[in-house]
Amino acid sequence: MMAVMSVAFVDAPLDRAEHLRSDPPALAALWPRARLLLLDADGNALADAGDALLAVEGDAVALALPDEAVFLGLHGERGWFALPAELAGVDAPGRINLRAAAALWPVREATAFAQARAVLHWRSRHRFCGACGGPLAFLRAGWLGHCARCAIEHYPRTDPAVIVSVSDGERLLLGREATWPPRRWSVLAGFVEPGETLEQTVMREVFEESQVRVRECRYLGSQPWPFPSSLMLGFEADAEADVPVPNTDELEDARWFTRQEIGAALRGEGGDDGLLLSSSVSISHWLIERWYGTL
Repeated sequence: MMAVMSVAFVDAPLDRAEHLRSDPPALAALWPRARLLLLDADGNALADAGDALLAVEGDAVALALPDEAVFLGLHGERGWFALPAELAGVDAPGRINLRAAAALWPVREATAFAQARAVLHWRSRHRFCGACGGPLAFLRAGWLGHCARCAIEHYPRTDPAVIVSVSDGERLLLGREATWPPRRWSVLAGFVEPGETLEQTVMREVFEESQVRVRECRYLGSQPWPFPSSLMLGFEADAEADVPVPNTDELEDARWFTRQEIGAALRGEGGDDGLLLSSSVSISHWLIERWYGTL
């Protein structure tokens, strides 16, 4: 039975209505009353003075559906689109990043923001064919890049990565990167390599980063993580009680934490010396909560 998750960018997704991507008249009919997400070059969304999603409809930006607009899907009979902010010509009191929006916005809007950020990032960095260098024309409502020179088709990129709560039965293995804020720790994670199963990735990444040997692992759930294009695949793993030896190319440190230490961190105890965990919007925090037994 799949674990019930409570993380950002998962619940209340739009109906992607993929069949409409190849139906320009239907998309054009949706445009005037469409809900828009306008994103700047850094992936931030235009927001109102209260950091809510800026209320903009299609006909406030253009009379006809712009070629650059990406169709995100439907909520009921209303279409949702994403568009680079510089093309919209709309004044906005503020901007908000995706992590902040995940904590502040209604779930559906935050989930749509994650979708929009991922596809617009892909489009902005894939303007030319990787095979011949020819320019790409974006078709199917922004979801297909077609090379005008060699006719190769390009699709949005998603990078699968495992993220895993590793336990020796009594303790939880956490690591920290040198660039993180002081006292910040998280579960281990790493990208899947070609020709590798997810389970093999778990065992390889944990050993590479900490020298801890995983005996077995179990898949729990996933979270889109568009920073810029990852899909985090959550696992829990049983491991030997090895002494962690951090791979300093990836981690500043890695060590076991007791249940008491994790519980104190989840409760926000410890003051200025306490352990800090990942953001509550992330699957890493959910994995820690699940291991501790609060879920």
